[in-house]
Amino acid sequence: MAEENDVNNQESEKANKENETVVDENAQETIVEEKKEETPEEKYAELNDRFLRLYAEFDNFRKRTNKEKIDLISNANAGVLTDLIPVLDDFERAIKNNENDVDIEIVKEGFQLIFNKFKGILESKGLKPMHAKGLPFDSELHEAIANVPASSNKEKGKVIEDVEKGYYLNEKVIRFAKVVVGQ
Repeated sequence: MAEENDVNNQESEKANKENETVVDENAQETIVEEKKEETPEEKYAELNDRFLRLYAEFDNFRKRTNKEKIDLISNANAGVLTDLIPVLDDFERAIKNNENDVDIEIVKEGFQLIFNKFKGILESKGLKPMHAKGLPFDSELHEAIANVPASSNKEKGKVIEDVEKGYYLNEKVIRFAKVVVGQ
């Protein structure tokens, strides 16, 4: 008899579990049905909210990138200027020391040293001078400021003289060479 009660208890537990499972499934179906029954106004409000959040996120991204660009541009020259400050110091010392010097050779040597230091800094930053004399005139690199009669046919269409040097910065022309062209 005790065994029959145990078997009956086990069967009733199984039946209760099955009933709970059916109730859980019905509850889930009810929840799904409730979600499916959104009104158009609710759907509109949800989509509008998502749109506004996405728009705000994009607007923040745009503002942040613009601020980063402005910071980059305003601080871009900081490295070059920091490297040029010692050259400025050298010029100031040279001017101060040359107030009483009589020997012009020492002054020339000092300024040549400062010039070489300055030129080295600019070259380390990617600046290269443009050599134009004797080359064919190229309007992409040169700016013709005068035309002169060529002394021979070899000089026709070529640069006779550099009036002002042109410069490249990392292979890009940043200043065109002002030249005299042979005709």
